[in-house]
Amino acid sequence: MPPSGALPVQPRARGRAEVSARLRGGVSRIGDLHQAGSFKLLFPQVRGAALQAVSLNTAGGVTGGDRFHITARAEEGAHLVVTTQAAERVYRAQPGEVGQVRSALQVAPGGRLDWLPQETILFDHAALDRRLEADVAPDGRLLAVEPIIFGRLAMGETVQQASLFDRWRVSRGGELVFADNLRMQGAVHDLLQVPGVANGAGAMASLLLIDPDADLYLDRLRDALGPLGGASVIRPGVLFARLLADDGFELRRGLVPAVQALSGADIPKTWML
Repeated sequence: MPPSGALPVQPRARGRAEVSARLRGGVSRIGDLHQAGSFKLLFPQVRGAALQAVSLNTAGGVTGGDRFHITARAEEGAHLVVTTQAAERVYRAQPGEVGQVRSALQVAPGGRLDWLPQETILFDHAALDRRLEADVAPDGRLLAVEPIIFGRLAMGETVQQASLFDRWRVSRGGELVFADNLRMQGAVHDLLQVPGVANGAGAMASLLLIDPDADLYLDRLRDALGPLGGASVIRPGVLFARLLADDGFELRRGLVPAVQALSGADIPKTWML
């Protein structure tokens, strides 16, 4: 495993993947599938009616100049679960270069999409521009989580300098219902120490549920989060939570029950502690 600040494994990597879940005989199966470059999708056999897709970045990580794009779609009545084989690593970027990751999610009427990637680990002097855009039908359901780790505490790593721009835009029935911008530039380690900002946390996560009955999940989500985070119903059908933890292990310990409380299903096996 490359240490913090290691040179990129494969500079200027490119990857694109597109997958859809289609309901057939009461079971969600692969509808459309396309993959190119360093993005690969695996489909483990999982009990239940959902289709599970596991993405793999064969480049070994993301660095400045890399471009990755994934499109995931749950067609009418189908259930798609998207996760990753391992945590994504964002390595030191050369000056003036930024790695880009784009995720486009679509949920058709009666469909359900669980977007459950594992952690994104930022190393010192990483530069990442990540955007998630989703379009959900009025009676569709989207559960999305994005965990971020600022260096691995167990390895003695800190992220002194980095650039992170994380942008979410979610529409329901063509109307924008959720928007979030997270921007951290420069002395990230110092910013994380500021009381009222992160209070010294080394890991964080954003958790979003778009569902007509989202408000019914608020109490159980707060119980699952405990002291690690806060949750609120931003508007009818939109439930959002932010988590802070000392390290990735503590973050995952809080995320696993939170995701299970919202999904009503077991977490993908790749997530197991």
